[in-house]
This record gives sequence, structure tokens and C-alpha cells, in this order.
Amino acid sequence: MKFTIDEICHLFDHKGSKMYGAEAVTQLEHALQTANLALQAGETRELITACLLHDLGHLIHNLGDDPAAQGVDDKHEYRAIPFLGQIFSLEVTEPIRLHVVAKRYLCAVDSQYWQGLSPASQRSLQLQGGIFSPQEAEEFIRQPLAQDAVKLRIYDDQAKVPHLSTPELSYFVELMPRS
Repeated sequence: MKFTIDEICHLFDHKGSKMYGAEAVTQLEHALQTANLALQAGETRELITACLLHDLGHLIHNLGDDPAAQGVDDKHEYRAIPFLGQIFSLEVTEPIRLHVVAKRYLCAVDSQYWQGLSPASQRSLQLQGGIFSPQEAEEFIRQPLAQDAVKLRIYDDQAKVPHLSTPELSYFVELMPRS
């Protein structure tokens, strides 16, 4: 069965109202804010789409609303890739796949970055492998599309503002690159 953009919209319609872990925004609000930050920065349609869909994996697992609080890494960055890869290019899926390790990278190269993370994001970092060593950071950033994953990560971290006005989901769906 081929995954479709309509099914993505259905997921957001039916599960997007769930809270985004321990943050003060819903899954949909977080996705829209992340995509809107990329849009405002003038990013490509591919990166804007990656920003919108980066946490789709949270909507397709059955591990509860906040697995990190239970000490579980839900590996959400991998869960949606097989489905999204049916629709989108690597320019969309690779930053999604790498956005969790981008947090590990940013903590390694910027001593202030970790302090700026929300408590929930600090907690999940430990479950996701902790801060990269200098060698791991160097290897990460050399990967294709790692820079886009870092941008996505930074937008992700900023997209937790309660009641922030953004364009609707349909606006970002229209921006999605079609193959």
C-alpha cells in the first residue's frame, strides 16, 4: 500500500491534538511552528516539508504520549521514514532521520546549546545517546544533508510556543514538493 499526503493529513487531524510530550504545545502546533520558522527563514520547500513532518513518528507509535518520561527512546526519527520515502526525496527524509542526532551534534559543538534545551529535550537527549564526542560530531556533519538536519533541529527547539499563530496545515501541504 502506498502512503499518501492525505494519510499524513489524516494523522495530523486525528492525533495532532495530542500534547507534544511534556511541552506546552500539541503535536500539530509544534509541527506548524517548526515549518513556519523554516518558511520565515526562506528555506527550500523540501526543508519546510521536513520541518512539518519531522515528528510524524510520534503519531504512529503506540508508546503513549511521553515515552521519554518513562525512560523509553521512541526512535520517532526512524518510524515514519519508510512511509515518507514513498512520497518524498532524501532532501525531505534525510533531515528528518538525522534531526535527533543533530541535537547530539549541537550539544558537542556549542556549549550553550544544551542549556537552552527544554527539560524534556534534555531528558530525551540522554535516552538518544547523549552528547557526541568530537570525533562523532565531525563524522556527523560530513554526512549529506547534515546541515539541513541541524537547521531543522534549531527550528524544532524554537517551536514550542503556546498559542502562537501560524499558517494552517493546508498551507504547508500546498508547499510540499511532489515527485
